[in-house]
Amino acid sequence: MSSTLQERIAEVSRRIEHACLRSGRDSRDVHTIAVTKYVSVEATSAVLASGLVNIGENRWQVAESKWKALGSRGTWHFIGHLQTNKVKDVIGKFQYIHSLDRLSLAKELQRKAEASGLYVNVFVQVNVSGEESKYGLHPDKVPDFLREITGLDRLKIVGLMTMAPHEDPELTRPVFRGLRELRDKLNGMGLTPEPMTELSMGMSNDFEVAIEEGATWVRLGTVLVGHEEGS
Repeated sequence: MSSTLQERIAEVSRRIEHACLRSGRDSRDVHTIAVTKYVSVEATSAVLASGLVNIGENRWQVAESKWKALGSRGTWHFIGHLQTNKVKDVIGKFQYIHSLDRLSLAKELQRKAEASGLYVNVFVQVNVSGEESKYGLHPDKVPDFLREITGLDRLKIVGLMTMAPHEDPELTRPVFRGLRELRDKLNGMGLTPEPMTELSMGMSNDFEVAIEEGATWVRLGTVLVGHEEGS
């Protein structure tokens, strides 16, 4: 018998709590993003009704109907690769952009935010694993990138994001640790107006390891929201 949404939420909460206990962290410092890209408007509404407030989507074409129906009810996170020509669609709707990975995107976010009188929270996406299939900056390129976007005052750089290889969670540990160490190194260099506090890392298959290594935002789809038939 398949589990209910409330049962999955309780189980994920238990696993987060245990990961925090193992690593000496406070579970209140770990935030869950319910990734709803594979489910309907109705299922997303049920997620919000359950008490989860952070919704993650990775394509505007898929998110549009959900946002139009439910946008006022949650905090929306854009977690996928963002094309520059789609900035106009997501600005002002998604409070967090997790995938800032190039200067052209940063400039377009700044331009659209300035025109709308808005500020946007951004994570710089880093390709820690070095996989060619992954988006993100090489870790060595991040300091210069942060220097390049210093004057873009509408962007609040809250932290870093990465995606780990989909394999044995223990094998992903160095990726997550590498992101945390990079954030701490960058903060020591003083390259952002305020220190970066956030780490967006960890998905359904590896979120416990990510939390043990310092994740503050975990992006959970299948393990939390499920996957509707036909999606």
